[in-house]
Amino acid sequence: MTDRTETKEATAAPTEVDVVDVVEHAYHPLVEDAPDAAVDREERRALVIGEALIDIVRRADGSVSEHPGGSPANVALGLGRLGRGVDLLTWFGRDAHGRLLTEHLAASGVMIVPGSDGASRTSVAAATLDADGVATYAFDLAWQIPERWTSPPAPPLVVHTGSIAAVLEPGGPDVANIVAAHRGSATITYDPNLRPSLMPRAELTRPVVEALVALADVVKVSDEDLAWLDPGTAPLDTARRWATAGPGLVVVTRGGEGATALTHGGGRLDVPAPRVVVADTVGAGDSFMGGLIDGLWSAGLLGADRRVALRTVDDTTLRQLLERCAQIAAITVSRPGADPPRLAELDAQA
Repeated sequence: MTDRTETKEATAAPTEVDVVDVVEHAYHPLVEDAPDAAVDREERRALVIGEALIDIVRRADGSVSEHPGGSPANVALGLGRLGRGVDLLTWFGRDAHGRLLTEHLAASGVMIVPGSDGASRTSVAAATLDADGVATYAFDLAWQIPERWTSPPAPPLVVHTGSIAAVLEPGGPDVANIVAAHRGSATITYDPNLRPSLMPRAELTRPVVEALVALADVVKVSDEDLAWLDPGTAPLDTARRWATAGPGLVVVTRGGEGATALTHGGGRLDVPAPRVVVADTVGAGDSFMGGLIDGLWSAGLLGADRRVALRTVDDTTLRQLLERCAQIAAITVSRPGADPPRLAELDAQA
């Protein structure tokens, strides 16, 4: 969370999330979560819900480039590149930027949920990089769940959301409803990835974020996000409180200082970040999140039936998983834009 700039489009304040009532039948999650026959575990995929947009990157040397982005879309991209089946429920337009998004995601194996391309235009984030490659953002976007969308044929093994889509109205409350409806069959993962320039002040945003934390099995959050959300409390103290509120695992990323995992049972594990030359930090946290989901997948810890196992994950498994996440993020920051590694590249560096 490094954005400190003003948004171009006014947004409504979030409200307390009601995860029971769904107002409109068009996106009632219970309707799309009822397959007629049992589905083999190997056929289940990830469902990622959230914004896909174009990052217009302005570098310190004056150069400008355009890259597909959006935190949830970047997580889906990372999962696709690691060989996971992934569906992205998002909101963008049928314009040149929308075509750039779809081509970029398809090239990494991401399936876009039908109905996601109904926006009047594709959203844009202007990312300005300082001399250290750290990005600040200004946004021109709108977010909602499509009025009509076609669900994947198999119930997802894991559902991920986060960032703007989980807070910004009108779509934020609908995201929470969809997530809640899948909790009975899927692992829920969440990354707040806060954007203060788009969100109301912290005391209004905090209840929305913490309602999603309570729904989640896994939360990945930066120390900057925690400091902004609860400025009177040490970031790790807030994360410890979250870890007792529902999630089996809360992982706090600390940039170049590494990451800290806190478990539901009170455990703590720290891993360092590999030392690399940083091109920029765009997509670093998203690539870490994608790696976290992938690692839990490999460890057999995804799916609602694995919730107890996730809460009691051993330190050896957790350390190996987080070290791999840190490696994925290090590769991502070593090159421009949100460009996470493919599985073959990661394996070659192992």
